[in-house]
Amino acid sequence: MLKTKLISGMEKCFLDECICKKFALDHDTMLKNERYTFQLAVQDDDPGAVGRIILFAEIDSPLKNYISLAKIESIPVRFPVYRNLPEEYYDNYLRTTPGLYPDLVRPYEEYGMFNILSGDLNALWVEVEPKGAVPAGEYPITIRLKDGAGNVRSEDTFTIEILAAELPEQKTLYTEWFHTDCLSVYYDAPVFSEKYWEIVENFMKNAHRAGINLILTPTFTPPLDTAVGDERPTVQLVDVTVTDGKYSFCFDKLDRWVKLANKCGIENFEIAHFFTQWGAEHAPKVMATVDGEYKRIFGWDTCATGPEYSAFLRQFIGELLAFMKERGKDHNCYFHISDEPNDAQLESYIAAKNVVRDLLDGYIIMDALSHYEFYESGALETPIPANTAIEPFIANNVPNLWVYYCCGQHKDVSNRFFAMPLDRTRAIGYQFYKYNIVGFLQWGYNFYFCQGSVYPINPYEISDGDYFTPAGDCYSVYPGENGEALDSIRICAFYDALQDQRAMQLAETLVGREAVMNAIEGDLPEDQKITFSRYPHGIAWMQETRAKINALIKSAL
Repeated sequence: MLKTKLISGMEKCFLDECICKKFALDHDTMLKNERYTFQLAVQDDDPGAVGRIILFAEIDSPLKNYISLAKIESIPVRFPVYRNLPEEYYDNYLRTTPGLYPDLVRPYEEYGMFNILSGDLNALWVEVEPKGAVPAGEYPITIRLKDGAGNVRSEDTFTIEILAAELPEQKTLYTEWFHTDCLSVYYDAPVFSEKYWEIVENFMKNAHRAGINLILTPTFTPPLDTAVGDERPTVQLVDVTVTDGKYSFCFDKLDRWVKLANKCGIENFEIAHFFTQWGAEHAPKVMATVDGEYKRIFGWDTCATGPEYSAFLRQFIGELLAFMKERGKDHNCYFHISDEPNDAQLESYIAAKNVVRDLLDGYIIMDALSHYEFYESGALETPIPANTAIEPFIANNVPNLWVYYCCGQHKDVSNRFFAMPLDRTRAIGYQFYKYNIVGFLQWGYNFYFCQGSVYPINPYEISDGDYFTPAGDCYSVYPGENGEALDSIRICAFYDALQDQRAMQLAETLVGREAVMNAIEGDLPEDQKITFSRYPHGIAWMQETRAKINALIKSAL
């Protein structure tokens, strides 16, 4: 018998689970320009079925033109969590064992049918996106599953109420590092070939759709996740020519990049780091045509603050800013010195920053770091602390605060590992709102290499960068067969967090911040109020709290 159930978009349906344990949800509210997702869980328990069951999905709804379907597919996970930690580290994980984990959002139209195996729990992903074009009101969405003969096997109706309000524009800056060398290698598309640019555009469009509005821009090949002494493929956007010892720069490729990002809806540019990761001790790889020969002129063998690289960098930054000013984009640029410096590297970081400090006066220089004392020294005006280390920054009222997470943020805090529940991923929207977070950084939008970028991996087969990080840290989208990015349910959950934040911001303009915070925390005991390491767990709380926010908005219209 085929069983179906309408469930929240925050559920994860593992193949070996029972549909009976899933939280039912058959109605909800959304704003006019919001993107709303729910799922149809599907399980056949026919003991006589010995092979696949082929189903065809049909949507019947006044919103049909604004609805898309996808199938959630499972991905192999060998490394779901760090091993041999104290038991409390595994709180708020779904599983800690290797296996198949639901993650990939595969468009239904790609195959035109929905295959399952008897006994397995599967899910259809239903996305509703009216784009502000649908009047307020209640709308039924009926999903029928049919067999190959056209017989209706199941019919379920979800009711969505569209409110007469729209989310405000996203204010939070959001970057997930965009690795174009991974795209070049995966698709065998030579860097700067037309095929390469087409793929970059596809992934940029998807990034913008996910809420990313700040794009890592490889003016020079980013000195990130590169084994010491090794190199990543060259993706340098700025052409350098050295003639008789003098530098000249051509920004034609960067110009194309900027125009392409703008076309995709991305207006802000995160300029690649000027110095190597974890200490700012060396120059990034810089390629140049020197008296007619194309070769590397700076890299691991270059002292970060040596006179030659310092002179080169100062000339480059001056001309880069002039180029961006001509396009009115210079204050859409965000600059980095070196990623994740620690207290032991304070001296080398300051020395590297001093090379360019005066040139970037009035611009934002920001870096990921987790030591408040580093910030307190004055070395960096815009710190990006990890969500595990942000409390001292909050306690000391650091202005314009950013936050990041990566593999190290695996206890208590929000993150996006495969093994974590999606409400844990989505919880960060409430944290963003409460603490007025202005920006978020994550390092792996599409990192399809191993640690140190020594060799490529296939993200459909290896979800951990070859035991580099717990599954889910390295990437949030998959490379589709046609050069387009395919979503994970994790990046969708993060986008929902951004939408939650925008809904709270709208509600604040209508009823005030106190009323919004009361809707979020009013029922919580004092010792359970939201922090970055503490928040209510579970889909029910998340659904109920967003419903309260929507109710505040509706009451004020």
